[in-house]
Amino acid sequence: MTVNNDVAAWFAGKLPAGWFAGPAEVANDGDEILVLGTLPDVELAAARIDRFREETRDDRVRIAREAERQFRRKVAWGASCGDQTKIFTTLSVPVMTRLRMPERSILDTLVAGGVARSRSDALAWCVRLVGMHQADWIKGLRDAIVKVDEARNKGPLN
Repeated sequence: MTVNNDVAAWFAGKLPAGWFAGPAEVANDGDEILVLGTLPDVELAAARIDRFREETRDDRVRIAREAERQFRRKVAWGASCGDQTKIFTTLSVPVMTRLRMPERSILDTLVAGGVARSRSDALAWCVRLVGMHQADWIKGLRDAIVKVDEARNKGPLN
């Protein structure tokens, strides 16, 4: 994830005062902008986040539509309170699977670093890397799948 100061400044000027305990974190990539704010700490953090989500929905939709026209990217929202964080809306971009912004950021870094030509190549590179470094774990998982299949075959037929 990167922070574009123009995007962050735009949101700083648009977000209503008092929504968050401090400035919102604004991260973005070529597909999505994520606005994540911190709410004042309370005992029932999840309930506080849910209430914020409901109370601000109309304003968030209005701001997001304006930002989407301005920056030609979708806007995702989230809030943190205490040790809880919830992302309300988020974009899944097809890259052989659906990935969120943090995963796309890793792929984009591999592309920018010349490790891969595209996100698809970067994803394949990551899969190969996991396969190389997690061979024993993968083998154990495959062995477990075989045992599950054997147990399933010993049971009654459907």
